[in-house]
Amino acid sequence: MALAIHFHEQSQPAPESSLRDEALAGLSCSPKWLSPKFFYDRRGSELFEKICQQPEYYLTRTEEGILREAVDDIARLSGPGIDLIEFGSGASRKVRLLLEALRPISYLGIDISEDFLLSSTQRLAADYPWLEVHAACSDFSQRLDLPEDFHSAHPLAFYPGSSIGNFTPAQARRFLGELHDLLPPGGGALIGVDLVKDRTTLEAAYNDRARATAAFNLNVLQRIRDELDSDIDPSRFEHHAFFNDAECRIEMHLVATEAQDVRIEGQSFHFAEGESLHTENSYKYSLESFCALARSAGFDCIGRWLDDDELFSVHYLQR
Repeated sequence: MALAIHFHEQSQPAPESSLRDEALAGLSCSPKWLSPKFFYDRRGSELFEKICQQPEYYLTRTEEGILREAVDDIARLSGPGIDLIEFGSGASRKVRLLLEALRPISYLGIDISEDFLLSSTQRLAADYPWLEVHAACSDFSQRLDLPEDFHSAHPLAFYPGSSIGNFTPAQARRFLGELHDLLPPGGGALIGVDLVKDRTTLEAAYNDRARATAAFNLNVLQRIRDELDSDIDPSRFEHHAFFNDAECRIEMHLVATEAQDVRIEGQSFHFAEGESLHTENSYKYSLESFCALARSAGFDCIGRWLDDDELFSVHYLQR
């Protein structure tokens, strides 16, 4: 018997159509770039789940540990009768740590990877038969919006994984401002934030020995080859990730191992040997700098939890 998932059609362009536009625009720039949102097709989402299992990648297990310890406090702050909205829901694993304690009336998962989103929300619907489950495929990095046919009087937004670090600080301020405007007075947001720490720990997390992150990064080139009219060859690029002290961010790049011309949708792009395609930033915050960012968007920081080693933080913001 099929499970009833409330799937909401979004008015935004399909992610596949914007891949073409942004690939052509990004590779025309100097330096070349591509948005990290295109990591997350089904294969990319599966590879990210593999990254989360690597010993060097502390972020996922640390955030999950914080949520386990803090879940009763989170439930007290949110109050009863909430609708839980998860941005970048992925496998919807962390949200399971909240569902039993918060007992929301409904859950809305929002993600850019439609196939992965539907499979994960179907599993939630099967495992929590008392929960009304909704799904919306959306690129919220462009415009933060909720489906017109989804209504909530008491929402709690959940944005885990330190994905807010993929935005520049100005973009993160815009995202938080739009989130503030979506929420009613007293509405809450629960956000995972990675913290500034030593370079060795940071760089190891994005250069795991199993090369799961390298495969994840290179998969975006495979998407271009598979989904667009392109002869780009992922085997002629290599993964490179490092901590940029001046910008306080991890940068991920794909570096050309040889000089080459790449064709995409009838256009040609030249890569010199050693030239890189910048695919992701992951900004790291101090506790003070993130709270200042949240306050600038109109939020009060009313709850904050850390692990014992102060690697990661979870913040409860209230409009």
